Amino acid sequence: MKPFLLLITITVFSIGYIKLVHGVYNYSLAARIGFSVMLLFTALGHFMFTDGMAMMVPDFIPYKKELVYFTGIIEILGAIGLHVPQFKTATASLLIIFFILLLPANIKASLEQIDYQNATHEGNGPAYLWFRIPLQVLFIAWVYFSSINPKIM
Repeated sequence: MKPFLLLITITVFSIGYIKLVHGVYNYSLAARIGFSVMLLFTALGHFMFTDGMAMMVPDFIPYKKELVYFTGIIEILGAIGLHVPQFKTATASLLIIFFILLLPANIKASLEQIDYQNATHEGNGPAYLWFRIPLQVLFIAWVYFSSINPKIM
């Protein structure tokens, strides 16, 4: 919920700031700024809550902690890449794939009631997926419409 609120807040703030400074509305840029700030925020979790996030990685995947660190770095690079014109579309496409690949970890966390912040099995449970899956879809659409096909914005 925190990443979603941060995404919305920073995007709305960015819309106003861009209008104030440049005199025009640039919704796709504001959406990318909001998304990048959100990615940087979520990347922090990979380094602060490594043990709990490693619990979310499906059992058949080795090097769980290393993968958690690596995905945190991917989020940081994604946050930057969305603002480099020659990499924006490729970054957005890779982020979409990244969010699809994260779905099994979120399903596992839900089914095993993983609380990644405390590295326990006292999390929200399957009800979490009713929020998380639509949120993943929103993230995918957000990246697509702000970076790959910004004509709609």
